Amino acid sequence: MKLIKGLFRRCGDLSPKAVAGIVTLVAAVTISGAWIFETFGYAPCDLCLQQRWAYYIGVPLAAAGTLACALKLRLGGWLLVLLALLFAGGAVFGAWHAGVEWGFWPGPSGCTGAASQRAADMGDFLRQIEATRLVRCDEVALRIAGLSLAGWNAVISAGLALLAASGAQNALTTAVPGVR
Repeated sequence: MKLIKGLFRRCGDLSPKAVAGIVTLVAAVTISGAWIFETFGYAPCDLCLQQRWAYYIGVPLAAAGTLACALKLRLGGWLLVLLALLFAGGAVFGAWHAGVEWGFWPGPSGCTGAASQRAADMGDFLRQIEATRLVRCDEVALRIAGLSLAGWNAVISAGLALLAASGAQNALTTAVPGVR
């Protein structure tokens, strides 16, 4: 708890524009990292692809927030609030996916577990192979420092949510009065 309070105090020292810029940069680097892992053969599962939506929405939103905060518009604070909510949701989703990977709870039946039926003949088997996606959501392709990429997404998203929340608080209290 002391660590979190210290981080909030340090984040509170940053200007809203700096916070929005950091969120933009970290989110852009994170999604770029996911694409780089993909080019090196780490194919994402369906849940991994869904987790990316927070970044696809968050990067342009954070860039717009950076501009709005630079102009000291109240809109910048509200964009940071939206970013905090977006990345908090991303953190929960990433943690849920990591729990699926650890076997704490079941994942969606479309990308976890065994095949639902046996093939009647070779033609049926070939049709099943063509229709089946081989990247499973409950198997970890890569762990870094003990965490899967879904786990790291949860950590990064939580950090971005906390950072955006602290920037939002600062932005909404320092916005030019009467300017939206």
